[in-house]
Amino acid sequence: MDTIFALASAQGKAGVSVIRVSGPLALVAANQLCDRPMAEKGRGLRVLTDLAGRHLDEGLVLSFAAPASFTGENVIEFQVHGSTAVVSSLLDTLSQLEGLRLAEPGEFTRRALENGKLDLAQVEGLADLIDAETEAQRRQAQVVLAGGLGKLAEQWRLDLIRAASLIEVTIDFADEDVPVDVTPEVTELLAGVARDLRRETQGVKIAERIRAGFEVAIIGAPNVGKSTLLNTLAGREAAITSEYAGTTRDVIEVRMELSGLPVTLLDTAGLRETDDHVEGIGIELARKRADQADLRVFLAEPDEALDMELRDGDIRLSPKADMRPDLAGAISGKTGAGVDQLVSHISDVLKTRSTQVGVATRARHRDMMLSALSSLTEAQTVLKRGSEFYDLAAEDMRSAIRSLEMLVGRVGVEDLLDEIFSSFCLGK
Repeated sequence: MDTIFALASAQGKAGVSVIRVSGPLALVAANQLCDRPMAEKGRGLRVLTDLAGRHLDEGLVLSFAAPASFTGENVIEFQVHGSTAVVSSLLDTLSQLEGLRLAEPGEFTRRALENGKLDLAQVEGLADLIDAETEAQRRQAQVVLAGGLGKLAEQWRLDLIRAASLIEVTIDFADEDVPVDVTPEVTELLAGVARDLRRETQGVKIAERIRAGFEVAIIGAPNVGKSTLLNTLAGREAAITSEYAGTTRDVIEVRMELSGLPVTLLDTAGLRETDDHVEGIGIELARKRADQADLRVFLAEPDEALDMELRDGDIRLSPKADMRPDLAGAISGKTGAGVDQLVSHISDVLKTRSTQVGVATRARHRDMMLSALSSLTEAQTVLKRGSEFYDLAAEDMRSAIRSLEMLVGRVGVEDLLDEIFSSFCLGK
């Protein structure tokens, strides 16, 4: 393999910048730049020079011998002063060394996958960890990066291999008396894996929301204070407010964090009948986004018929509490009355939902698990038809095993890799 290098820390001026080199010539490259040789494994303070012997910087150099490194190859890390000039000079010097080239996006992580240091689910967990903005996102990504999904998939795979092998032994000795009926054990193994798969697939939708953010839509008639409430929750003037009905014509989104969870607040157009074509488009979009939202906050008078049906967890409040003698069940974005209670209520609802999450976090995970579950369901059905159909049941089990292997990237995922790694930075 080529030896690759890239800046692994953020671009721009910093206290320390890290430049990573991985591949068979990593140690050779380090010794060409360092004033004293580096050991195959270790660390040390070194003066770094360019190929003409001119001083570049003094920094800490770390050496990792294969396979005990992130990529599974020989790796060198230069920790130098975070000057853009120093980083640029060091990268330019590395580019002049024979056999070295600049890494492509995600290439370090791709090599970790190819060398068995990470499975595909862990790679996706690493991408999520890099993108994490909230505590819930960090915790979820850490579970996947630690191999939580891979461990589950491997246990399911072993159980299915055991079940398939028991069935295949029965097929091999079909003309002889098999002393033990394997059907109960096979049935139990399949039922256990199917139960786990159903549980995990049910948690994926919540996991995706933790990754991308829960959506909370503010809904109501025109001029009930939706935009004012949004501005109060956001802590800034995110939406235009006025006394004229129909001011909001598009969905305005504000991203924020509530109790460690990512939340996107949606201010929608006021729901009413209108002859204004543009406002009508906004109202239709409001209905669509409100229908897709995880939680809706309805601002409406107590005796007002809602334009949409309430769903489990939805919140209904009376608007403009500042103009009411009774504040119970009312809210005002203008004065802040009831806002703290609303934030607490939304947080409680979303935290309760987030407890349903498992270790599978992406639509791809759900699709592979559903594929395995479909094969298992077919295998369970075929088993009940008798021993003469055991060969079909065994094939269904093998199909389920292949789906689980695709889940962690062992087989059949080459077409996904370029898309996954394109989202990584050069040094990762």
